[in-house]
Amino acid sequence: MSQEVAARQASSSPSALAAAEIAAEVMRITPYTFPDAKLQRLQQDPLREPLVLVACGSFSPITYLHLRMFEMAIDYLREDARFEVLGGYFSPVNDAYGKPGLAPASHRVAMCRLAVAPSEWLMVDPWEAAQPAYMRSADVLDHFDHELNTVRGGVELPDGTRRAVRIMLLAGGDLIESFGTPNLWAEADLHRIMGEYGCVIVERTGTDVWGFLLAHDILYEHRRNVFVVKQLIYNDISSTKVRLFVKRNMSIKYLVPDPVMHHIYAHQLYVGGREPLDAAPAKTTPVKAAAEDRD
Repeated sequence: MSQEVAARQASSSPSALAAAEIAAEVMRITPYTFPDAKLQRLQQDPLREPLVLVACGSFSPITYLHLRMFEMAIDYLREDARFEVLGGYFSPVNDAYGKPGLAPASHRVAMCRLAVAPSEWLMVDPWEAAQPAYMRSADVLDHFDHELNTVRGGVELPDGTRRAVRIMLLAGGDLIESFGTPNLWAEADLHRIMGEYGCVIVERTGTDVWGFLLAHDILYEHRRNVFVVKQLIYNDISSTKVRLFVKRNMSIKYLVPDPVMHHIYAHQLYVGGREPLDAAPAKTTPVKAAAEDRD
């Protein structure tokens, strides 16, 4: 079956039509308002530190592994008993990142929103995607700190007082290994990310996170702010492979949520390396070669 036929059939299914109707709203990234509908407002256990997880990345497209990373992280943190997770956020990278295979921000935000719709605690923040230029991960975490602690005053405790919320970066082991690539990440940013915020790392197939922590000076310095989550059931789905499957006219069902699959077909994303038919050319400034690895 040709890609065009598959796209027509997928786009005419009831679930695809519903997704297309939702897409008119989910693709909007301006005007900006911070998403907090699923954010826990009252901390249940004041003996634990309130925590919000933030995943920065391309999400082109979002896959089941991206979603599973949050679930694996919250399982680990509940067992660890030091933190109470109040919410989790996907922050799709700005179009100015300029990586090959990067769909326009409106589509990536839409796919993330469609993917987290069934979740009770996962949300999508379009702030980074809506900026006029590329934003570094440390600046994105600063944005969450401002929204959660400066604007909202942290989280309410059972006695009526309020407490600051801690923000942590959620990342895969492959991203952490990119910290060692010369001139890719600014050392000052790594100190801010690891020292001021912290990082929850989900191991990926073929990555030696503990070995890398031992070898990397900055990560070792802040090792007490690094929490490594082991995959008990290994999942090697990648956005790169999903894009390649679409390009090669292969099925992506069960690699991404169905609404995401229908959005990809309806807008002809990743077909032959072409941009979506309704995507306007990017008006942002190209990113410097030293942009962070944000797959």
